[in-house]
Amino acid sequence: MKEETNGQSGLRVPHGKELENILREAGRQARIMHKKLGNPIANWQDGKVVIIPPEEIPVDDDEVVTVKND
Repeated sequence: MKEETNGQSGLRVPHGKELENILREAGRQARIMHKKLGNPIANWQDGKVVIIPPEEIPVDDDEVVTVKND
């Protein structure tokens, strides 16, 4: 089993990098969907919740996250 160490807690996480990539891609897809549907998103900035209108939602279209299936 492939394990990676979490730098903050030292916790050993099986397939940690792959899980991180999956979660990043899920977040990107959610932002794309919200933007296309015209729905705002909530974000945490400077200790407060901020509502971001759909036209200002940042989406990294060039960022492609590959998920390896071992």
